[in-house]
Amino acid sequence: MLESLFKLRENKTSAGTEILAGLTTFLTMAYIIFVNPDILSKAGMPRDAVFAATCIAAAVGCALMAFVANYPIALAPGMGLNAYFAFSVVLGMKISWQVALGCVFISGVLFLILSLLPVRAWIVDAIPKSLKMAIAAGIGLFLALIALQSAKIVVPHPATMVTAGDLKSWPVILAVLGFVLIVALDHRKVPGAVIIGVLAVTAASALVGASKFGGVFAMPPSVAPVFLQMDLAGALNVGLVTVIFAFLFVDLFDNSGTLVALAHRAGFLTAKGMVPRLGKALVADSSAAMLGAAIGTSTTTSYIESASGIAAGGRTGLTALTVGVLFVLALFLAPLAASVPPWATAPALLYVACLMMRSLLEIDWDDITEVAPAMVTALAMPFTFSIAEGIAFGFIAYASIKLVAGRWSDIHPAVAILAVLFVAKFAFVS
Repeated sequence: MLESLFKLRENKTSAGTEILAGLTTFLTMAYIIFVNPDILSKAGMPRDAVFAATCIAAAVGCALMAFVANYPIALAPGMGLNAYFAFSVVLGMKISWQVALGCVFISGVLFLILSLLPVRAWIVDAIPKSLKMAIAAGIGLFLALIALQSAKIVVPHPATMVTAGDLKSWPVILAVLGFVLIVALDHRKVPGAVIIGVLAVTAASALVGASKFGGVFAMPPSVAPVFLQMDLAGALNVGLVTVIFAFLFVDLFDNSGTLVALAHRAGFLTAKGMVPRLGKALVADSSAAMLGAAIGTSTTTSYIESASGIAAGGRTGLTALTVGVLFVLALFLAPLAASVPPWATAPALLYVACLMMRSLLEIDWDDITEVAPAMVTALAMPFTFSIAEGIAFGFIAYASIKLVAGRWSDIHPAVAILAVLFVAKFAFVS
């Protein structure tokens, strides 16, 4: 059965190798079962229900990728988009998390439509590489700011907006030690470095009395408080078009880049650099985003951490299916997830932020008309506390700078249209 489903011999692998690869991938991305509930609970969503939704959405996404595309790529609620969901959309724009889930669902529908039509490639190819790289870096900076706040290393200040917190407090000390541990373990190629760091800080926090430990195993919590709670009517409000676009835009480009990178790592790319079954992979991803919103979590997307499983020999959807099964088993870890304090997940956020900053290397630093819009994009995200605003500012800056500089031929029609729409949004939509 496994051979017929996943074509193991054709891909020169075995069931044992695939299962081991799935376990490896799960260990590298399991931090999301602790981080996602922590982030979304700040938006008013019930933490235990979000924990259950995170595990279920990840399991469903992995199964879709396994059976639709037969790729060793795991899915789960995405980092960056969950922070945008909680801090920018719900807390920043003062809309309900139910409406925000509706925005995620609609963005997933649009992503699915684009995946089925040639327009997807047109849009992806239209966006300048500098802006694509800047968006990834900007999300990294956004996550870094959230991490520093969660660890209480950065706190509000009435005069300067932000300042250093109490650097002698346990949350700060433990978060710093956790970050050092994660980076050191990753350097030593230890599987599950991030999850080890999160759990180590959680244990240390309980030992020094900074947090309470509620146990490890229990029956799975109910997902009912968030299941099918999305407000589609509210999400169709004209003022939320930018929010829907931000979810769609980031997922579209992040997913496309992730798939290309992982396909290259696994040796799947054709001689022309094309990804086989790319359409099926994108259909799986967009479907996972829709179903994840229905289940009750922010955008579900492909994880670059799948590279660890690919390095361990994963070549088929059996690897992804193994990850999905492990996420189902993780449902029984609700007490442990509830015991993880914010300063234990902060090191994981900061670590992911560091990895995302590598994209800045891909920018042409000798062309100021590429550098300036990229920096506007990346810096606007943390300073406006909004991924959507950063994207909008970046498109406007790119089109206007290129136009005034006499480089109008560099402006793709899609970029020009989006820049004009963003200007109109700022001018006429509150």
